[in-house]
Amino acid sequence: MTMLLLRRVVPTAVRTNHCRSFSASQSQWKDRKGLVLGVFEKEGEEGSLHLTEAAAGFDQTLSGKLSELLKISGPAIKKGKSRVFYGIHKDFPCVAMVGLGKHNAGLCGTENWDTSRENIRRAVAAGCRSLQDLEMKLVEVDSCGDAQSAAEGAVLGLFHYDQLKFKKKTKVTPKLHGSADLVGWEKGVMYAEGQNLARLLMEAPANHITPTAFAKTIEEKLAPHAERVTIQKRSQAWIEEQQMGAFLSVSKGSEEPPVFLELHYNGSPDSTQAPLLLVGKGITFDSGGISLKPASSMDAMRADMGGAATVCASIVTAASLKLPVNIIGLAPLCENMPSGKATKPGDVVTAKNGKTIQVDNTDAEGRLVLADALCYGHTFNPRAIVNVATLTGAMDVALGSAATGVFTNSDRLWEQLHKASVVTGDRVWRMPLFHHYTRQVTDSQLADLNNIGKYSRSGGACTAAAFLREFVTSPHWAHLDIAGVMSNKDEIPYLRKGMSGRPTRTLVEFAAGFAHHG
Repeated sequence: MTMLLLRRVVPTAVRTNHCRSFSASQSQWKDRKGLVLGVFEKEGEEGSLHLTEAAAGFDQTLSGKLSELLKISGPAIKKGKSRVFYGIHKDFPCVAMVGLGKHNAGLCGTENWDTSRENIRRAVAAGCRSLQDLEMKLVEVDSCGDAQSAAEGAVLGLFHYDQLKFKKKTKVTPKLHGSADLVGWEKGVMYAEGQNLARLLMEAPANHITPTAFAKTIEEKLAPHAERVTIQKRSQAWIEEQQMGAFLSVSKGSEEPPVFLELHYNGSPDSTQAPLLLVGKGITFDSGGISLKPASSMDAMRADMGGAATVCASIVTAASLKLPVNIIGLAPLCENMPSGKATKPGDVVTAKNGKTIQVDNTDAEGRLVLADALCYGHTFNPRAIVNVATLTGAMDVALGSAATGVFTNSDRLWEQLHKASVVTGDRVWRMPLFHHYTRQVTDSQLADLNNIGKYSRSGGACTAAAFLREFVTSPHWAHLDIAGVMSNKDEIPYLRKGMSGRPTRTLVEFAAGFAHHG
């Protein structure tokens, strides 16, 4: 009887000990770090393996084991792809090698971007995601020769909107491997976090991000920079006092009150320096109003405040970077909804500058809210004005998701925007602002202007830009139509499917250049 009892006890102890051991190893696994290292394409068929400086150093500590594994594990790693090796280093249980393409690929005039930087973003994002799938909570990242681009790839690539889901992806903290360029890395993190803020706002459902909630979120994000930033959340009463009839004609169909968000970032040592003015369309949900949109994909119109999101996120980032420039951000925020109080097709409204507008399509509402914001913005005597809006489906038809369309009356402003986009890889493309299109919006039966072009859909993005120009007197103005780049399916590999937050990084880079060159 005693022997039998002993036999029963011993296996139980073994099983219990085995369970504890497994639990400990799992804990150790999750607490340890992953590592992302880069490898370039071989030069020629017989070329030797070309590791980055950090990868070569790591390989040396392993007496060439990493190089050997790369040679025997299959064909060369393709550009933007990753391959994970396990158990080759005591501090890094998982090492992701990523393909960087050709070494020193550099600027590409055809693609209008820096290919090397773009390759780094794509590769690092792929490596970080593969380690996120393995539940690594801390990942060290090779600078791959450009720490800022590596940081952008890591932080953008790991973003996933799961705030409203019970089951969430592993939260990964990326950090620079070594100390090659910590300043560049931190700058890249801030650029990417700015874009991720815009993605967060654009992706959130419209019942969570109302005009009031949007303004509150930006206020919270700017709180750490209170010494340089002032925030005004203007109410409907103020909007009425300003005689912003075009803006009010859009907001009045909704039960949600409108907010005119005004941000002042004072970064220049010279407090009298004329500001850069950024204006963002802030329609937190666009049903189309009485000119109701089709039900299919209407949910995506929660991101119709993408202009306001990217503008406000750019100012948050500028404040984080302490850019030496004065910036004013304006975001007219409201919903466009049908109701008994909503504007009807054919109604005539009066904008802040006194011009009357015949509203033949209530789904062309973005240009109405921007018109009043642009008029108000001129009172600050800005050095330049850039407005950003998910304005027309026609822009998506014209350029797709390849680039933001830019309409501008200033060659200098265009050059600065284009230069910034080459650096960030978030491209812009200049569109025509011919008088040909102006005639199509000034030929109105009942008012000074019509909110849609005379020939309806033809050149829709261009007639929308021509409409906005009727509210601009500044010699340096640019209108960015971001409708085509609002969301990402799989076109930009380092952005997951969803709202893109583009072109936040280009706006930040533009503001940084503007600070130094004006």
